[in-house]
Amino acid sequence: MFFTELNNLQCKSYLIADLDAGKAAIIDPIYTNIDRYLGMLAYHKLTLDFVADTHTHADHRSACTAIKRLTGCNVLMHKLSPQPNVDDHYTDGDMLSVGAIKIKVLHTPGHTPDSVSFYVNEDRVLTGDVILIQGTGRADFAGGDAGDQYDAITSKLFTLPEETLVFPAHDYRGNTQSTIGAEKETNPRIAGKTRDEYIEIMDNLNLPLPERIQEVLQINQSEIDDDRIKFPLLAELNKVLQMEPELVKSRIDQAGADTVMFDVRELHEFNGELGHIKNSRLIPVADIPNQLESLEVFKDKEIILICRSGVRSTTAAAILKGLGFSNVNNMKDGMLKWNELGYPVERS
Repeated sequence: MFFTELNNLQCKSYLIADLDAGKAAIIDPIYTNIDRYLGMLAYHKLTLDFVADTHTHADHRSACTAIKRLTGCNVLMHKLSPQPNVDDHYTDGDMLSVGAIKIKVLHTPGHTPDSVSFYVNEDRVLTGDVILIQGTGRADFAGGDAGDQYDAITSKLFTLPEETLVFPAHDYRGNTQSTIGAEKETNPRIAGKTRDEYIEIMDNLNLPLPERIQEVLQINQSEIDDDRIKFPLLAELNKVLQMEPELVKSRIDQAGADTVMFDVRELHEFNGELGHIKNSRLIPVADIPNQLESLEVFKDKEIILICRSGVRSTTAAAILKGLGFSNVNNMKDGMLKWNELGYPVERS
């Protein structure tokens, strides 16, 4: 196995490659270093099987979609990821392969709901931001939960062999790697702490938010990168009414044609495993800038925005509100919850 960190920055990206098979994967690529990644692949004559983010990043733009366009590789993310251009979603316990290299997916939420760690060839683990070297990732972003983070670290990561190498997605002190044993014994944030003690520590960190967090999150969640669209501020996102799927179904049954549903996923998702709600209109969130004129006729109607998990559609709803659409709502938890409730879907 050929394994290397690619950035030499605080944000870490990792190349995993089977040189004999000519196969590779890149984990947590950042947008500004795409040329370096492509150069590394060309130098070693590697075909990129897939790119993946360990979680939806808040401090830098992901390069996954751009690398997919340039190489034809697949984009993989956890099933709770809001990222639109994902080819395959994995969940806890799934196995990935890069040539002869085996990678086990560990769902390790807490920093974000879609956070995962990659246990590679049973000798190293890429932990994303759930645990850092001598620290842990913050749990105060949307969807973060310190209790979930403690459970993930103690029940999934700290149960790996103590000699397992640890490679996080960030490091701010010049460290490059650690081991599970070292973090269990000496990590000041979590070593020897009870769950309640850890939650209290995390709840009182009072850390400032990363610069441009809202802009970065919305690009990573929606793939909109267009000067004609001004990303909504956090205050605008908070104004969007989050409708439970049960209420959406009731509203559809009662209102009929008076309620308009826009599904802002991609076409392959719209007709894919989760299907779509009957009479919903497909408008991928990245196409909103090109659809503004045709959307004008719906300005005074009740609009319900739908996506896979409810994140992309919240962004789309806030954008429409900012453009003067007065009655815009979001279906909370998206098609994942709609399917879980057993409500009817169509797939063509």
